[in-house]
Amino acid sequence: MQEYDIIVLGTGLKECILSGLMSLSGKKVLHIDKNPYYGGESASISPLEELYKKFQVPNPSKSASRGKEWNIDLIPKFFLATGQLVKILVHTEVTRYLDFKVVEGSYVYKGGKVHKVPATEEDAHASDLMGMFDKRRFKKLLLFALNFDVRNPRTYQDMDPQKTTTRDLFARFDLGLEVTEVIGHAIALHSSGSYLDEPCVETISRIRLYCESLSRHNTSPYLYPVYGLGELPQGFARLSAEYGGTFLLNRTVDEIVMDNGTVTAVKSEGKLFHCKQLICDPSYVPNRVRKVGRVIRVICLLNHPVKNTHEASSCQIIIPQTQLNRKTDIYISVVSFAHNVASDGMYIATVSTTVETSNPEKEVQPGLELLEPIMQKFVSVSNLLVPKEDGTKSQIFVSRSFDATNHFEAECQDIKDMYRRLTGAELSFMGSRHQSHNSDED
Repeated sequence: MQEYDIIVLGTGLKECILSGLMSLSGKKVLHIDKNPYYGGESASISPLEELYKKFQVPNPSKSASRGKEWNIDLIPKFFLATGQLVKILVHTEVTRYLDFKVVEGSYVYKGGKVHKVPATEEDAHASDLMGMFDKRRFKKLLLFALNFDVRNPRTYQDMDPQKTTTRDLFARFDLGLEVTEVIGHAIALHSSGSYLDEPCVETISRIRLYCESLSRHNTSPYLYPVYGLGELPQGFARLSAEYGGTFLLNRTVDEIVMDNGTVTAVKSEGKLFHCKQLICDPSYVPNRVRKVGRVIRVICLLNHPVKNTHEASSCQIIIPQTQLNRKTDIYISVVSFAHNVASDGMYIATVSTTVETSNPEKEVQPGLELLEPIMQKFVSVSNLLVPKEDGTKSQIFVSRSFDATNHFEAECQDIKDMYRRLTGAELSFMGSRHQSHNSDED
């Protein structure tokens, strides 16, 4: 009879990160996946022919050899250079297995056009997004956010960040609607307008994160792995294996065995594996999750850079909801041959949003129009699933589905929440895993 501290079902990114962190902290971990590949719903597909097969689209080209040059993420997301996921990567030293490139540009859609998001003084001066006085006010707000320290009330400028709403904060700096839209959606990365009536402390920290990430690389605050996101789950799986984690891929899960409402074992292909805790993605426990919405993603293959992005080989474009009378933003991520994810001269753009109507494809049309001409489209609509309970009684900890945004901040929040519920402690990044180890690879 095999005993484990933790069994993990599924090799999605969140599951692999938690498996790596648990192995690192000395837990005995068993990882089972029903698929023969890593990544779960957020896997990378290669070669290109597999993508056509997955989406049941007839493949026009017969040159299969070029298909091997493609790695297509089903759920592409960028990292903020000083964001949570980079901290996890550095803390666990999974950076050893990955190479990153800076995403070339960050853009916002306004008045029917794509504009570069200003985040430095020079950018703001050159920007046609705002008038001269707005630029001055915008700069003042950025300086305030960069100097803000939640532990030091002297940096509050006579207001209570826990009580003052973001709407009131923007009014204090006399910012017009045009500027608040850029700051709220393209810099603070809120995906809907509800943040305006919430305490401004969260928005200030998001502006600060964006600016600090940008100061690392200047062209944009975003990073993306060479060869795509498929490298990430595998990097954390290696970490887990290095610390004694066991992996069983391509195995069916017959049953999750409970005793008195608490998990005790997992039955897989007739074998019983005992555990104290279970981590899994929603697909393994459909009765323990509820649907809170739907996400549409359209993967587009292009043979040209996106117009008005200065020929960028990679970029992010955000269409704020107010521009289209929507409740949530539309996101476009663009990567290309420069990241070794496509054939020479080719681009992969993905348009995503939270579904609000009975015609999801029509909702993303404004994003698709920015990408024309499109060689091939692959459309998916998936349910947004969240766990019904926090897992403390059952000891089954279920991750949330990936949201429509194209950065990792919400996903990292989920990882941190799950870690806290699993261990009773906060996930902290003090020092690397070997205090004496000096890594020059970060």
